[in-house]
Parts: sequence; C-alpha cells; structure tokens
Amino acid sequence: MAAVLPLPALDHRGAAPRVADAAAAAQPLLRVRDLTLEYATTERVVRATHRVGFELHRGDRFVLLGASGCGKSSLLKAVAGFLAPREGEILLDGEAVHGPGPERIVVFQEFDQLPPWKTVLGNVEFPLRATRRWPRAEVRERALDALAKVGLADFAGAYPHQLSGGMKQRVAIARALAMQPKVLLMDEPFAALDALTRRRMQEELLALWEEVRFTLLFVTHSIEEALVVGNRILVLSPRPGRVRAELNAHEFDLAGAGSPAFQAQAQRIHRLLFEEAPA
Repeated sequence: MAAVLPLPALDHRGAAPRVADAAAAAQPLLRVRDLTLEYATTERVVRATHRVGFELHRGDRFVLLGASGCGKSSLLKAVAGFLAPREGEILLDGEAVHGPGPERIVVFQEFDQLPPWKTVLGNVEFPLRATRRWPRAEVRERALDALAKVGLADFAGAYPHQLSGGMKQRVAIARALAMQPKVLLMDEPFAALDALTRRRMQEELLALWEEVRFTLLFVTHSIEEALVVGNRILVLSPRPGRVRAELNAHEFDLAGAGSPAFQAQAQRIHRLLFEEAPA
C-alpha cells in the first residue's frame, strides 16, 4: 500500500511553500554555539555567560529567562551584533554575525528610544529611509501598515510625549516590524509597565505574532511572562549564565495562566532558577 504523504503546511498568507522554502524552513534560522561573553572593568574581567548554545527556527517565540545578571541581555546584544563574543559563534542563515544589521532589530525596555522631535509616523519611517532599500512611496505604505497592525493608525501625527508608555512600545514594535527583520529582538520590553498595561501588551504581541508569524527572541526575568510569550524557554543559571534547561511552552497562554499545569511548570522553572545545580 502506498504511503500517504502529508499536505504541505501553509504559510501565514495561506500559500503552500515551495520545496526550497520548505527545506530552508527545516533548518535553524539562528544558531548560537558555545557562546562565552565577557566585560572588562577597571578592576577585572567579568564573565557574563559561559558556553551557551541554542537554536531558533523561523516563527519561533524563544525566551531567554533568568535572574538579573545572568547574561540574558548580553546574549541578546551579542545576537544583535553589539557585543563581540569571547568564545563561540553566532550564525544567521548560516552566515556569521560580526556586527549590527537590519535583519536583526531590537526593541528595548526604555520608553525614550523614540526621537521626540519626530511624529509617530516619522519614527517608523526613519529606519526604512535610512536603509534606502525602498522608494519613498513604499516607505510610507510600510510604515502606515505597521502602525495599523499595532492599532496606532490614528496616532500617526502624534509625538512621543503625547503617548502613554504602552503606546510608545507599540510604536517601537511597529518600527521594528516595518523593517521585516529575520529576527525581532526584545529586551524586557514590558518590564517598566504597570501590571494591566503589561498584560495588554502581551496579548497584543501574541495577536500580532498570530498575524505576521515573525521570529522572536525575547528576554525576561518573569517566569509567568516567559510561559505566556514563549513557545520555547531557555533557562539560564546565575552569572556566569549557563544553560540549565530548555523547555517547551506551546501549551500555555494568558487564558490558562492560573491552571494547575501552568503553576506546576512555573514551580519547576523556579527550582531550576534558584536551586543549586548538581555538581
């Protein structure tokens, strides 16, 4: 009896991928191999991470989780190209990362990442114009489309000082997505928000991911946020950051945050973070 082959998966536009695209999708988009990161101070050299490795596939929501000082933000900066590794390598689509590039865009925690003299639309358009990859008409179209996706089309003419903290972060996300990066990097983007705004931003980020299916590398120190935002979580030990575990989180979402399964996984992660690793 002949084997029945599965139908090809549809992409986020509903189209079947080409054979070459399907083969590429099966390979990791980002590889981090044995990455050791260090900082030199006036007194000594501080090791932030020690031989950390992980892989991201296209469409992943991959979370780096750990206590303050474990090197998770340093890992994000290294992937962004802002921090050179002491040892190891970072490969994006098989090419070594040696510096910043438009295929890796960062959304930071700070609200003042938007130039205050530019309108919301101007802030989103600015990096698009700087790359000179698109004509002016397409730059405007891309920027407006990105603002519509984050629900800020009606605020295109506003200035950053007229926006709330959550709205500023949505502008920063729109600016990043408009560039169509291969990997969107987010460094504790909601940490400075109040609890209600933070939850709303998590909901909006997940809804946006459902629509666009971008690849996300997300840094947080919140166990609950990691379980909600990520489909995979890399748990890091205290400094120097080492890999304690990589866990799946596909089954969890905001609606089930109080479930016994969610709480059991949160307690397991808490033990991994704070109990001493076996020798």
